[in-house]
Amino acid sequence: MLPTDLLIQRHNGEEIVPKRLPINSRNWEMAATLISIFQQAQGQPQNELDRQLQELEGDSTDYRIKRGLAYLLRSDAFSKFEVVSPLEPQQLRQRVFAWAAQAAPLPQTAAHTFATLAEQLSQELGHEVYPEQIRNGLYADLSENRILTQFDPPTPEALLHRYNLSQVQGIFYKASQIRIQAHRNDPGEYKLLFRYLKLFGLMAYIEGDADHGFTISIDGPTSLFKPSTRYGLDIAKLIPALLHVTKWSLAADLHWRDSYSKQEQAKRFTLDSGCGLVSHYPPGKPYDSFLELSFADRWDSLNSEWRLEREVDLIPIPGSVMIPDFRLVHPDGRSFLLEIVGYWRPEYLRKKFLQVRQSGRNDLILAISERLNLEKAGVNFNHTPAHVIWFKDKLSPKAVLDVLESV
Repeated sequence: MLPTDLLIQRHNGEEIVPKRLPINSRNWEMAATLISIFQQAQGQPQNELDRQLQELEGDSTDYRIKRGLAYLLRSDAFSKFEVVSPLEPQQLRQRVFAWAAQAAPLPQTAAHTFATLAEQLSQELGHEVYPEQIRNGLYADLSENRILTQFDPPTPEALLHRYNLSQVQGIFYKASQIRIQAHRNDPGEYKLLFRYLKLFGLMAYIEGDADHGFTISIDGPTSLFKPSTRYGLDIAKLIPALLHVTKWSLAADLHWRDSYSKQEQAKRFTLDSGCGLVSHYPPGKPYDSFLELSFADRWDSLNSEWRLEREVDLIPIPGSVMIPDFRLVHPDGRSFLLEIVGYWRPEYLRKKFLQVRQSGRNDLILAISERLNLEKAGVNFNHTPAHVIWFKDKLSPKAVLDVLESV
C-alpha cells in the first residue's frame, strides 16, 4: 500500500475520489520503464536505484505517480533488499577500527588494514574474503547501501492495477465507520471474506444470513479511543479480499483534515462490485494469524485422537453469523468448535458474548486472553453455554484437550 504523502485524491462535495490510472499505452509504458529500471538494478545498492529513479522523474509534473509506482515495486511483494557483508557490519567496523588504531593514519594504511583483515576473515570463515568486500560491507547496514538481491517483476498492467487499488485503500486510513452490504452470493465467498476479517483483527459486527446476504459494520481507526494507523492499514488490507465477493457495496464515513484550514471535516466514500479494481489476493483461504498457526503446530505434537480442522462452516445465529477458528473432531463422531477471542474493545466483547449466548451451542469452546478485562467491559461470561479457557500469550493445546476429555 502507499504512504499518505503518495496518495492523490480530489473532492467532489462530501465525496472523496481517489486517483486511478487508466490502463492505456502511456501509463503502460511508464510502468514498463519503472519495472525495467528495477530489473537492471539487481545486484546494485539502493542508492544507485534511487539515483536512476530520480533521473526518470526529472522535472515532470507526474512525479508523484512515478514515485507511487516505484514505491510499490520496492515493497516486499516484488523486491528483496539485503545487507551484503562478509561479517555483520557492526562487528566488521569494530574489527577494522581496532586494526586501524594500531597503525599510523597514512593513506596507505587503509589498504593494508583491509588486506590484513581480509586474509584473517578468509581463514575464520573458510572461504575467500576480498578487501573490496570489507570496504563495501563496512556500512552495508545503512538503508541506502542495501543490495537489491531479488526482483520478481509484475506485468505493467498488474502494477497499474496494484497502484489503483492502493490509492483506494489509502482512503480507509481516515475512516470512522465502514458498512459493507454483501448481497446474496456463494457461501464460499462469505467464508473467505469473514476469514480475512478475523485475520486482520477487525472489529466487525455481522448481521444477516447466507440466503439473503450480510451487512458488515466495521469500526474505523478514527473511531478508536486513540486513532491507530496500524488499524487503518488492517482495514485497507480487507479491500482486496472484498473484491473476491461477486456482489457487494460499501460506504465509509471519513474524518478528513482540510489541507488549508486544518479543520476536521466529515467526508464519504462509496464503492461497489462494479468498481473495476483487481485483487492481488489469491482466491483461496488466507493464512492464519501467528497465534492460530502456533496452536495448530503444537496440537500435532499431542498425538491426540482429536483431529484439528481449519475449514469450519458458518454458524447461523439470530440476525448474524459466527465462523469459529477451528473444529475438533473425534473418531467416535463427537465434535467441538474452538473460537479464540482476542479483541479488546468493550462494545465488541459484549456483542461477541451475546452472539455466543444466542447461538445456544454447548459444543463451543472459547479461548479468552487474560489481557481482556471482561468485568470492566460489562461482559458476564458465566451465563454462556460455551466452555471457557483462559490463556496469556499462547493458547495451550493441552488446556483445550483437557476440556475435550472432561465433557
